Amino acid sequence: MHSSLKAATAAIGSTLLVAVLLAVVDLGNVAAEAGEDRGVIQQVPLGLPSLPARYATLSAEKVALGRKLFFDRRLSFNNTLSCAMCHLEQDAFASTQSKKSIGMEGRTLKRNAPSLLNVVYQKTFFHDGRETHLDLQSWLPILAFDEMANPSMGYVLDHIEKLDDYPARFQSVYPRQGIAVQTVADAIASFEATLLSGNSRFDKWHYGGQQDALNDVEKKGYDIFTGKGRCNSCHLIGKTTALFTDHQFHNTGIGYRASMLDDHIYVIPLAPGIETRMSAKEIDGFGEKTQNDIGRFEITHKESDRWAYKTPGLRDVSRTAPYMHDGSIATLEDVVDYYSSGAAAQNGTSPNLTKLNLTASEKVALVAFLKSLDGDDQKTTGD
Repeated sequence: MHSSLKAATAAIGSTLLVAVLLAVVDLGNVAAEAGEDRGVIQQVPLGLPSLPARYATLSAEKVALGRKLFFDRRLSFNNTLSCAMCHLEQDAFASTQSKKSIGMEGRTLKRNAPSLLNVVYQKTFFHDGRETHLDLQSWLPILAFDEMANPSMGYVLDHIEKLDDYPARFQSVYPRQGIAVQTVADAIASFEATLLSGNSRFDKWHYGGQQDALNDVEKKGYDIFTGKGRCNSCHLIGKTTALFTDHQFHNTGIGYRASMLDDHIYVIPLAPGIETRMSAKEIDGFGEKTQNDIGRFEITHKESDRWAYKTPGLRDVSRTAPYMHDGSIATLEDVVDYYSSGAAAQNGTSPNLTKLNLTASEKVALVAFLKSLDGDDQKTTGD
């Protein structure tokens, strides 16, 4: 069985396996039906690779339908939560309102929702890489009990069918299939494929030859990023493009620290900007025992993947605080301090994570460089 199907089965239950299989088989039909689409994205921003062929030509109508679904709270079980409420458009489609994302009925998730900018280039999805198809990714949070909490794919399709503003639009975009498992996923994926960020000041300097696009401090930060800091050993910069990720999974020490070393006092988000602190014992007294987050090990069951998480891209990183998979580091300055101090260097972590001993001015320069990665986000049309 394909790894993405294993992941989907584990996440949403074996009773849905047939539906997922049908979705995978029919994805080719969805792509064929889109054969007459006109390209919404006229030009990929400077610094980004060419789009995957499947998403190189997308009609404005399909993208608008996907955007509508993405922002629609009615896609959740109790009509209160949309994809966009964890992936905030104004904040690079990341979760910035609390350390860990908040799901159905205020349930605190164990991770911080990552940015969706440039998601079309990713090889795997979620911090642990449990899905490998962008077309299937959206169904996992839609069905997850602690996220959008729908009981089944069929339930969601029936619900959409009953909404007055969807059947005609699906019939127009997907005349042969209408509202179906694969068309819902394809529409959302098509919208997400337009969320591109490039043409940053870094790109204009590094790829565009504009020497004045970065100032001297930012250029010094680039030298540290690619030299003393060794940041580019995981956050790759290519000769003609840069996604700032190796698409691999690494143990940076954050998961181990949270699971094994902290005092087990948890910060509980009650609402945006409002938090309270509770001990693990207090939390366990209310319900199920708090489970450790052991990263990609949950997917592969390989000891080498314990507390390993996917390398995130760094574009627009200044807009996506808090940082790390669990939102445990508040600022870019704190992230640089963490790696510079050697806190990440412990048994089981990536061999690249040695103590850096950056000076104060080097830290300032590195943060300045990271802020130069903010790009010109592509805007899409829709409801």
